[in-house]
Amino acid sequence: MGENNFAPAPTALYGVVLLIAAIAYWILQRAIIAEEGESSLLAAAVGGDLKGKLSPVLYAVAIPSAFVHEGISGGLYVLVALIWLIPDRRIERALAKQGQHDNE
Repeated sequence: MGENNFAPAPTALYGVVLLIAAIAYWILQRAIIAEEGESSLLAAAVGGDLKGKLSPVLYAVAIPSAFVHEGISGGLYVLVALIWLIPDRRIERALAKQGQHDNE
């Protein structure tokens, strides 16, 4: 995107790549939960997974937005990145909770 000065097509294509990565993350997560079971530690830790559900939606909105204004897409891509920069403590809490139950 840098050499293309945020032209609509490369900006949208970047969003497609990000969307595919988000879908792959979801598939991996679901595959692990399917293998471990719905009562697994990961399933309990992930719960509703707001970040995981919100990211592909924002990418899907950003892709066509690139043809309206590239700044909208760029802003949405940055927003998703910022959402994921916020530490996610769900798995740590689930591990700590399991450790407490194991010690009892």
